This record gives sequence, C-alpha cells and structure tokens, in this order.
Amino acid sequence: MVVGPFLSAVHVYCTYEEMRAAPVNTLNPQRTAMIIEDFLETGKISSPADLRYREDLLFPKRVIEGAGNVKVGRDLHKVIKPSRLEQFKEIFPDEKFVLEFGNRWTDMVLEQNASGEDALRGWLVAALASPVVENREVEMVEVAYEKMNTMMPRLLSELRAKGWHTDRFLDGTGSRYGF
Repeated sequence: MVVGPFLSAVHVYCTYEEMRAAPVNTLNPQRTAMIIEDFLETGKISSPADLRYREDLLFPKRVIEGAGNVKVGRDLHKVIKPSRLEQFKEIFPDEKFVLEFGNRWTDMVLEQNASGEDALRGWLVAALASPVVENREVEMVEVAYEKMNTMMPRLLSELRAKGWHTDRFLDGTGSRYGF
C-alpha cells in the first residue's frame, strides 16, 4: 500500500503551508530583496503579511534581479581582495557592509555587529548601482550611495510603520567580518 509516502507528502505540504501562513517580521536576505525590489519598482513597502506567500521556502537563496542580484554571507576573503577592501573602507568608512560587484551578482558581506538597517543600506546601494553601472566605477557607486542616503529615512519609517523589525538581520549561517 502507498499510504505511508502519501501521508508523508501531505504532512510536508501542510507544514509548508503553515510556515507560509505565518507572517514573519524580521529581515532575512530573501525578504530584504523583495522589500527593496518592491520599493524601487513601486515606491511602496510590503508588509510581512504581503510577503509571506511570495517567500520561497524551498529555494531561499535565489537572487532577485530587481534588488541588485545580491548574495549575502560569503567569506570576506573569497569575495574581495585586500586592496579593494581597503579602497571600499576608505570611501565608506562608517558602513558595516562591504559590496563587491560581479558579473552575475553582487556580494555583500556584513560586519559582525551589523543590524537590519545596515543590511538595508548595503542592499539599496547595490540595487541602485547595478542597473546603472556596468563596470561599477567608484564614482557611480558613490552616486548610488548618495541616493541611498536620501531614500533611507523614508524606507525605514515606512518599514517600521508596516511592522518590520529593522534591528536584526537573520542571515543564517552567513559569514560576517570583524576587525
């Protein structure tokens, strides 16, 4: 009889649907990417309830093009050369993220004590720089950074109004750096 595997599949499906039904208001890479994509495309902020059925629980690490194709949590030494890291930290000394633009995606590595707001700042810079800059010259990233600075107060205000917690960023087993 095939009842055992059928019941297991039904149990997995029900668990999956239960997990999707509960709105989660903490930021993770996938939710942050969807928030940034919606914000840049429509100017609106999605609530946790809006995103719960859009979140991909089976393949959460996919990159979202409209949000800068950002990947979070790779090892710093695999992402950026020491000379580029020095250059990035000279240009953006107070930021708790490092961005390295590649051909297919942008790597973002967060400092050990980075918050959700820091992750949002980095994600927004990456998203604003990616469509404009093919070779990501420093000047163009600086322009994206300035745009991010003007957009952040509104973004944070609306995120909090929608019920998002921006104090933490849940990046799972992602690697972070510290000096």
